[in-house]
Amino acid sequence: MKERILKLKENMEKRIVGKGEVIDRIIIALLAEGHVLLEDVPGVGKTTLAKALADSVSLSFARVQCTPDTMPSDITGISVYDKEKGTFSVMPGPVMNNIVLADELNRTSPKTQSALLEVMEEHRVTIDGTSYPVPEPFMVLGTQNPSEMAGTYPLPESQLDRFMMKLSVGYPEMSASEDMARRFLEGSLHDKTEPVLTGGDITDMKREVSSIAVHDNLLSYGAAIVDETRKRSEISVGASPRALLSMIRCAQAIAYLADRDFCIPEDILEAAKLTIPHRLILTGEARLSRMTGAELLEGILRKIRVQ
Repeated sequence: MKERILKLKENMEKRIVGKGEVIDRIIIALLAEGHVLLEDVPGVGKTTLAKALADSVSLSFARVQCTPDTMPSDITGISVYDKEKGTFSVMPGPVMNNIVLADELNRTSPKTQSALLEVMEEHRVTIDGTSYPVPEPFMVLGTQNPSEMAGTYPLPESQLDRFMMKLSVGYPEMSASEDMARRFLEGSLHDKTEPVLTGGDITDMKREVSSIAVHDNLLSYGAAIVDETRKRSEISVGASPRALLSMIRCAQAIAYLADRDFCIPEDILEAAKLTIPHRLILTGEARLSRMTGAELLEGILRKIRVQ
């Protein structure tokens, strides 16, 4: 197991310098059958990170460059009438691939954003009333610019809840920036990488992740964390049942990367920090006070203890 994970991570680091933690979290989401939203300012490597993952695994990949005039059918596909045959034929959209990159997702309209809801949850897409399964494994990587930037539409809460985690790439450290510049001049900063794992490898690892043991006390710990988010006066909408399931699966993947076949409380703690904050809807007063979901969760984690 460890050898395959290291091989994947090293391959991605050929293109993403100094972001080992973010790469780890992307791999965790992939093995936990989750989707990831990458939010940050332009130019820090969001798209490169998504493409590095897709190129490192021999899976089909499609990129949707979201713009204000992108239509739902540009994502899901469309049924086209063949005049010669007198029949309709389906032209599948980009979602009929293993890894789908929705680039600058918050630049397209809410109607088009919602075109991803069904496929992210049910791994199938409906075209003209007929449902088609997407290939497995399946993962959506969305990128978005910060909401205060011009020309953006906030993602609906229902879609945010379907992303297992929301990550920020962030600016690299100065030493990593120097290394990146040096490798760029030497021509060793790769703009493309060869696959080091197959779809079968990913499927096998996902199956192993799902078999990681989680004690009942840890399930109660996770449920207590989620329940507490629904009681806080600063939070108008707490974490959903889907959030709890994402947290548990994420904790299993964290244990897997640590080369354990069982979860410990720290796995639940880390998983909560990755899967809960972006799902919390804060009250107007809390937002005016510049509180964040991450800060409120920290308070909850200090209060709730594993039994």
